[in-house]
Amino acid sequence: MFLLKKIQGEWKIISKSASSKASNKSGKKILFIVSNANYYGNSTISTGNSFAEIVNAYDTFVNSGYTVDFVSPNGGDIPLAYINTSDDMQKKYLYNPDFMYAIKFTLSPKEVDYKNYKAVHYIGGGSAMYDVPENLDIQRISMQVYEDNNGIISSVCHGTAGIVNLKTKNGEFLVEGKKISGYPDSFEKQDGEYFKHFPFLIQKTIEERGGDFKFSKRNESFVEQDGRIVTGQNFQSSNGVALKIIELIEKNK
Repeated sequence: MFLLKKIQGEWKIISKSASSKASNKSGKKILFIVSNANYYGNSTISTGNSFAEIVNAYDTFVNSGYTVDFVSPNGGDIPLAYINTSDDMQKKYLYNPDFMYAIKFTLSPKEVDYKNYKAVHYIGGGSAMYDVPENLDIQRISMQVYEDNNGIISSVCHGTAGIVNLKTKNGEFLVEGKKISGYPDSFEKQDGEYFKHFPFLIQKTIEERGGDFKFSKRNESFVEQDGRIVTGQNFQSSNGVALKIIELIEKNK
């Protein structure tokens, strides 16, 4: 702040002062993986990325000094689902221009440098079943964070679909021999129209690939950690998954 005074027709600085405020940005970054898919497969049934899962994890990370970036297979805007404007946190982020800008302009895989990230986090919602699981560039980024950065791979709910195809450098599926959680096949509305368009079943695929799928009761938080893999059953688990990721990162400084 400058104090100016006009002396003999000229403005002069009489005094100046400054203040500082600690930033909550630590340089530690998390990469959220989201989908551009607007519909269940080739149907006309709309779907999206779970807004609750995004904001619950996002808020936990930013309040702990982390920066969150978003990447999607195509980059750009993504569909959102399960928005509850009665929820104070969701409402706060709906009216946060910086956050909504990041959602509208997600990074494409080619814009991502894996070296910048401590963890990748796969967001759920129906969109997560499409485009992301088979995207080779996103698979590469995730495994580089995991293997080259000694980082963490995480997911919540249907976001676990994104990790079923991940393979280690020795050619094994990442989930082989690991305890993994996500949305159980038995919880799906299997007579629902949307279910007919699922490209695969999360639990069944993980178990076929040697994973040990874990889950709990409906509508309660359940977090599973196996080494540097952290997975959650549902949107209620989003905060717990984020806290576990932060705990692991801080422990391995």
